[in-house]
Amino acid sequence: MTNDRKNRAARAEQMRKEREKAERRQRNIISVAIVAVVVVLVGIGGWAIMNERDKNERQTEVVQPANTTDDYGIVYQPADGSEPPEDAPVVQLYEDFLCPACGQFEAANGQQIRQLADSGDIQLVYQPYSFLDQMGGSTNEYSLRATNIAMCALDEGGLEDFNAAHDALFANQPGEGGAGPSDAEITGWLEDAGVTVDESCVRTQNFGEWVKEAQSFGQSEHGVSGTPTILIDGEPLEDRSMAGILAAIDND
Repeated sequence: MTNDRKNRAARAEQMRKEREKAERRQRNIISVAIVAVVVVLVGIGGWAIMNERDKNERQTEVVQPANTTDDYGIVYQPADGSEPPEDAPVVQLYEDFLCPACGQFEAANGQQIRQLADSGDIQLVYQPYSFLDQMGGSTNEYSLRATNIAMCALDEGGLEDFNAAHDALFANQPGEGGAGPSDAEITGWLEDAGVTVDESCVRTQNFGEWVKEAQSFGQSEHGVSGTPTILIDGEPLEDRSMAGILAAIDND
């Protein structure tokens, strides 16, 4: 065999080996892609099954949380554990945990309002009004879920746990639009604040229908259309600044 023929044979053998190597690489890529697709499909299927299970497990009846009034309020209890004085002006605060204006109001005035309640100058009543899901504020019902979890805390742990949950939800308030934090993230905030809620109460949205009724009540009975809305002895307050609140209380 001449050198040329030997060289041609060597080149042919090298090309054959390179083709086999390329074919093995392609088979490996295809195999990895198939595995990835299977993993994604299994994940999607598992999510769909869990999501459908959660929907099927959701509470469909109206369940009133303990420590709430018949008009869907949560009466703030003064820090010393005493009952609010009956003759003090009643300040009702309608709020949504997703509402940026509510978060700003809470940051600016929340502590001072509670101090007024602690000193007996007012009776403070929190009124859940979870409406922003319907306005495109969340694609995964954050407003409803957050309020339900706060009600789980109230029902299980009383007013002290609700106050802690209330503060934690506003301290960690997400922005509007898109998907809000998951239930696990929300309950994590509460755990950091020393509040533990029952997992089944969260998963089944045990108080979800009550939360919806609370919004309907505020809308039909008090003409509430947005948050924060403040009523003093049943009358809406236009000036929601602390100065406006104090002036309305003094004139009551």
